[in-house]
Amino acid sequence: MPEPVGPIPREAAFDPVAEARRLLRIGRAATLATLHADGSPFASLVNVATDVDGSLILLVSALAAHTRHIDRDGRVSILIAPPGRGDALAHPRLTVAGTAELVDRSGLEGARIRRRFLARHPKAALYADFPDFTFRRIRPVALHLNGGFARAADLLAQDVLPEAAMAQAIAALEEDALAHMNADHADALALYATVLAGEKPGRWQAVGLDPHGIDLAAGSHFARVDFPAPAACAAELRRALAELAAAARSRGGA
Repeated sequence: MPEPVGPIPREAAFDPVAEARRLLRIGRAATLATLHADGSPFASLVNVATDVDGSLILLVSALAAHTRHIDRDGRVSILIAPPGRGDALAHPRLTVAGTAELVDRSGLEGARIRRRFLARHPKAALYADFPDFTFRRIRPVALHLNGGFARAADLLAQDVLPEAAMAQAIAALEEDALAHMNADHADALALYATVLAGEKPGRWQAVGLDPHGIDLAAGSHFARVDFPAPAACAAELRRALAELAAAARSRGGA
């Protein structure tokens, strides 16, 4: 009889934590799974963004079935599966489990949540402030990554998300840092997008910062660039952004 094959080893280059972070941050649309009153599952398509700490952000209508579900039972699961060519199952996807919480719009956190969501979904500004729309935050508890054939991992939130103190520090700096980058460093942002993220030239702007990287947008195009090392303060954030610019120029950027 032939010997059993045994488990197929992961490739050394596969980094499940890095891949989970990437998928969490680049997702713009996702499948939301909620629970009917009888406990049966219900899936719907939603737009998503992330807060600085990696929490997922939703903007939901009171008329939607999934909103009624999470008002009754906040336990949810979200599948982030960016589209790609060919077989959909050959592309990486991330399942996130957590609890949906109502966001209080009245404070600084609410303003930041709104800004970050609209930066990812600018057309939502048409209805984001309607009284029957609310923002919900989903704090990940567990994540399951399927990175393709023989590439899977179960991860805890602390494996993937930045430490709370780091996220709070960058959240306090983010708005001013974005304004500074967009006003004074458009050339660096263009290099981040075209050289480091491989995107086409355009009017790239910084739309989000977190301890692990920077989010960029040019019209309806979006890009994500990770920092060489996590940033936990203003000095580390400046260093990370400068190192990205240097890396882009060393690869042939102007």
